[in-house]
Amino acid sequence: MQIIEANGARIPAIGLGTMTLKENACVDMVSAALRGGYSHLDTAQMYGNEREVGEGMRASGVARENVFLVTKVWHNRLAAGDLERSVDESLTRLNVSYVDLLLIHWPNAAVPLKDTLAALAKVKRAGLTRHIGVANFTVALIEEAVRLTDEPLVTNQIEVHPFIDRSKVLAACRRHGISVTAYCPIARGKVPGNPVLERIAKAHGKSAGQVALRWLVQQGIIPIPRTGKVGRLKENLGAFDFTLADAEMAEIAALKRPDGRVVNPAHAPKWDD
Repeated sequence: MQIIEANGARIPAIGLGTMTLKENACVDMVSAALRGGYSHLDTAQMYGNEREVGEGMRASGVARENVFLVTKVWHNRLAAGDLERSVDESLTRLNVSYVDLLLIHWPNAAVPLKDTLAALAKVKRAGLTRHIGVANFTVALIEEAVRLTDEPLVTNQIEVHPFIDRSKVLAACRRHGISVTAYCPIARGKVPGNPVLERIAKAHGKSAGQVALRWLVQQGIIPIPRTGKVGRLKENLGAFDFTLADAEMAEIAALKRPDGRVVNPAHAPKWDD
């Protein structure tokens, strides 16, 4: 598995997203992913499946130290004290002594970012997480976070796929050595059927989904596609055995459009793009 290095972290270049995976289906998918060559799992307190993700890890037979495990603290738990309790609860549900990466799931303007980052640094120093990072942070929030924390941030997990322009926040992350993890890399099903992606896919003997993942991987972006189908796990790993030409990369980048965003809840920050 390819590795992305970012501010001291070594992050597997693709992960399994688990949002919406529940109960036995979640346990089975996590176990199948790890047995099939994945080593990066992404969950969150808000997904309500941390217990099942932990069970799937153990069912896989893969040693804990060979799994890069990510969870996130919901935006209503970011105050100091509450964040620490949230992390303890997550570790209990996962049945692990630490996670590899702990993220702020969404920013919360009502809680000073300095306080949240101080709490994150505290749990990292306590050994409850190996690394810390953020999700859904804008350029301004990235700059503020880097200024406020003594502990390095290793990723910003954001929506990235061919139909959205994230160039500003990507540039900000790269300036500070922060990796970018892409959720919704297939744009919630909008990638299959796109004529440009289908044409490029056909030229490589691949699927449109594999082309979208390859487009991200080739930029050093870490996709975490969610799937409930075991067969799709192997297909997603097929993003690593071919290369897109520069002209193809540019053609895919040109698919971005103003209405391309698929995730925009009421608590989202004011986006850069």
